[in-house]
Amino acid sequence: MTLSPAAPTAPALPRTAFASLPLSPETLENLRQLAYLDMTPIQAAALPPALAGQDLIAQAQTGSGKTAAFALALLARLNPRWFAVQALVLCPTRELADQVSAEIRRLARAQDNIKVVTLCGGVPLRGQRATLENGAHIVVGTPGRVMDHLARATLTLEGLNTLVLDEADRMLDMGFLDDIRTVVKQAPAQRQTLLFSATYPDGIAALAQQFMRAPQRISVEATAEQVTIEQAFVEITPPQRLDAVATLLRHFRPASTLAFCNTKQQCKDLEAFLQAQGFSALALHGELEQRERDQVLAQFANGSCSVLVATDVASRGLDIAQLEAVINVHITPDPEVHVHRVGRTGRAGASGRAISLATLNDMGRVGAIEVYQKFSSVWLPLNSLTPASDQPLLPPMRTLLMLGGRKEKIRPGDVLGALTNEEGGAAFTREQIGKIQVTDFCTFIAVARELAASACAKLNAGRVKGRAVKVRVL
Repeated sequence: MTLSPAAPTAPALPRTAFASLPLSPETLENLRQLAYLDMTPIQAAALPPALAGQDLIAQAQTGSGKTAAFALALLARLNPRWFAVQALVLCPTRELADQVSAEIRRLARAQDNIKVVTLCGGVPLRGQRATLENGAHIVVGTPGRVMDHLARATLTLEGLNTLVLDEADRMLDMGFLDDIRTVVKQAPAQRQTLLFSATYPDGIAALAQQFMRAPQRISVEATAEQVTIEQAFVEITPPQRLDAVATLLRHFRPASTLAFCNTKQQCKDLEAFLQAQGFSALALHGELEQRERDQVLAQFANGSCSVLVATDVASRGLDIAQLEAVINVHITPDPEVHVHRVGRTGRAGASGRAISLATLNDMGRVGAIEVYQKFSSVWLPLNSLTPASDQPLLPPMRTLLMLGGRKEKIRPGDVLGALTNEEGGAAFTREQIGKIQVTDFCTFIAVARELAASACAKLNAGRVKGRAVKVRVL
């Protein structure tokens, strides 16, 4: 059965090589090493005017390569020998800020000692202040925390030449407009401003009018090559909703699923239900402390959790590689949000599946989605979905939490070395170890599910970077 694509398609754009851009040979060589050879449509459209110094309003879906589009532009304007904040990227969430910082660091490897600092809530101000005192070229952060540092004079923007507003539509949705105004007032008037957004609500035009100088507007729709999502709806009654999610998971057996609810309470209810049914499920919502959010996201991103239940606001900025499925447990009233949800799967040429549960009361919303996407929905009968296997749907990995991270100069290679050496017990192979994520104060280590206890014991008995460490299984 062929299901409908997730969004309107447009003719495929010709490929354009990064080598066609006026970038330094060192930057082009770094891009080649990162396997960045051809630009995505948004990169091809945005980079030439951005590198020429123009203000931009760029509209493109999440996962389209927009981070590299603005990162290469701001890096091209940096003076590495001048330790002042020359670029500021504002993001709606800490998770997105962390991802943007990591991507900028990768793209900046070819340049001398570019220092990127991330400023977000949930982390003590004191440590961030000390980092800023040592000098920074680029700041990536959420509006509230950046504003805090500006108020305390621990951050100054006199040397700023590039301001980026990333996912500007979500920053407006989350009520950051006044914070953005406060930040922009302290930036030099003579600067380049790059605004990136998945959608173009009325507030974006007002934002551009206030903060930008004759911006060029660029809009790139998903191409036929990018859209590889099978989408369908399932009609249910309200009492069937939670059981229907479990039925979908048992029928399709996706390795990773993002399940969208409209409220925090709906997230909590679904998380508890799925866990009681034996699924590895975690919830992401606004009541979690930052430490808990970090742990939930790390486990889902590294394959230690099969189902992440989230609201739209909580999930904003997530960039999960190889997300197999999206389930809309509750239909959103906004068709643009629906497309954004569905677009979390099927990224970078991979295939994906999106299933939406709809009651009779939801049919008006489904109709609005059909009009917006310009195609008729495909419907699956609930009674046609049967378990594909009697085996439980368990994630392949488990996560170890190690105290100590970037502040202790720990790198992923240090952890990998500690696990693969012969000291302190049998060595593990590289294939048995998954993603190693180093944060400021702790490190998340994914290992094959059946080896979690022995890997934890090996690290606790050995040393990482010459020091004893404390590790536990999440």
